[in-house]
Amino acid sequence: KQSILSRYQSEELSLDGITLDNGVTIEEQFLKKNPYSRPGTRLQVVQGIVIHYVGNPGTTAKANRNYFEGLANSHVTSASSHFVVGLEGEIIQCVPINEVAYASNNRNSDTISIEVCHPNAGGKFNKKTYRSVVELTAYLCKAFELTSQDVIRHYDVTGKKCPLYYVENESEWINLKEKIQKKIDAMDDIEIPKQE
Repeated sequence: KQSILSRYQSEELSLDGITLDNGVTIEEQFLKKNPYSRPGTRLQVVQGIVIHYVGNPGTTAKANRNYFEGLANSHVTSASSHFVVGLEGEIIQCVPINEVAYASNNRNSDTISIEVCHPNAGGKFNKKTYRSVVELTAYLCKAFELTSQDVIRHYDVTGKKCPLYYVENESEWINLKEKIQKKIDAMDDIEIPKQE
């Protein structure tokens, strides 16, 4: 599980330009290094993927990424995520996957975090967003030799109702994890490309 990270000690590990099976291409928009949203701390091991919801209905992936960027100046809180999945299924990478993001409290040091946009206050992901969450999570699991058992909610770390819909509807969370596992099982091994 550490081998991928050890190969990228001197690089910012980006998935920029990788196109997933649903046709969505991951776009790198790294935050500037700052103490509030991108500390630059190296991630030594990946033992899980944490799913969040943005809690701000109808906002875009870009808007949420920009909110994280703005924390460098506003100092309102410390928050970020490795990825944000948008309402059209778009995926923005905010933090290199070999660095810590401020998303999952005491699991920041061994997880990759995915923030997910949602159209309304109920927090349910729409179809395009849902598909990208499955594809991205499965890709990361395959790359780090994880299974859907290693995919958790923010709720499972702290008890916070995040992602809300998938905390209040346990069967929907189980269903999402089953779809992720099915995708993992269908994938070939992944070699994350070396950075240019």
